[in-house]
Amino acid sequence: MGGGLAGKAVVCAGLICVVLAWPAPADAPGGPATDLPSTPTVIPPPAQVNVSVPAATDASVVPLPRTATVSFSGDVLLHSVVWGTAATRAESTDEDGYDFRTMFAPVSPWIEDVDWSVCHMEVNLAADNSGLSSFPVFRGPGAIASDLSEIGFDACSTASNHSLDGRTPATFETIDVLEAAGLRHTGTARSARESEQNVHIEVNGIRIAHLAYTYWFNGFLLPADEPWAANEIDEERILADAEIARLEGADVVVVSLHWGDQYRHEPNRQQADLGPRLLASPHIDLLIGHHAHVVQRIDQIDGEWLVYGLGNFLSNQTQLRRRDELIVNATIEERPDGSFAIERLEVIPVFLDLDTFQIWPSGPSVRDPETPPGLNGALSASFDRVTAVLETGSGWSSLELVGS
Repeated sequence: MGGGLAGKAVVCAGLICVVLAWPAPADAPGGPATDLPSTPTVIPPPAQVNVSVPAATDASVVPLPRTATVSFSGDVLLHSVVWGTAATRAESTDEDGYDFRTMFAPVSPWIEDVDWSVCHMEVNLAADNSGLSSFPVFRGPGAIASDLSEIGFDACSTASNHSLDGRTPATFETIDVLEAAGLRHTGTARSARESEQNVHIEVNGIRIAHLAYTYWFNGFLLPADEPWAANEIDEERILADAEIARLEGADVVVVSLHWGDQYRHEPNRQQADLGPRLLASPHIDLLIGHHAHVVQRIDQIDGEWLVYGLGNFLSNQTQLRRRDELIVNATIEERPDGSFAIERLEVIPVFLDLDTFQIWPSGPSVRDPETPPGLNGALSASFDRVTAVLETGSGWSSLELVGS
């Protein structure tokens, strides 16, 4: 449109309507008006027209498709040197207790910039940070829970082979610690009733249920009077729990499984057999795997994702491939028929630096400017190793690899 008019209005009195126009200011995109008439233009009254205005209805408003992003990361395995480093860092800045925040800081954008972020807490935690122990029976400082919350985590899955370390009192204490930090939890419970309550959260109007199970408890047995304290992998139970979650209103059901052979990239027989069967259920939309401590492949089966293993997240496992790790961010989108699906899977390779226990994005295009110069070579090598594993999965051509 040509310049000159900053605005106009139509003023009606009875059947007479007058168009009022005024010049644009001198700094408006069209410049000052120079050709406006000196008197208003009078428009003859229009012929009588009957106009029917329909009443507003809900059907006249077309809502945008609902979307949400959810994030999952690998095993938090608190060896003594990890919490010792966190204590030293806190002391160096005159803080009390522990500082784990610095360890997570380089990858925090992929944690906090999603709608719902879930960690995998593999070990039990001490509320007062006392009585700590490392491998083989873990008890880590509960201070990590508040730091996880502060950097953007919303919840943790807790079903692992270490769920019964310290017996069920330690299991229950861990749940208390997580809740005190504002973190939701799934996989362990303090009562039968709590174990039957599927973890539902609502994100952008989308109801998400998250279930978690483990393959065993390192030889510890669930007490006969507390069989609900931790969830063990059982196909029939998982399918039944997922169906219940759906009936309770979940739009999307995510299942986390602590499974696989340690330090092996290739899924074992249980993973290869059980994973596709579970994903074939109409009540399960996404499978997330833990425990192997190395990255495993990602498959896509009939449009749904099976993430066999994310590797570690925070630990003192020193071998290079045990320091290659993944964060996955899944995008849930509403379909035209009102159902929901995981339409995108963003995969962020990361690497654990043992000198500082900081976790760094390893992809060249997302390398943090604060990355220590001497670490760049290790990051590139880690990215290549992770890529080689991911290329073996049927989901390779569809996932979005961040940093390449």
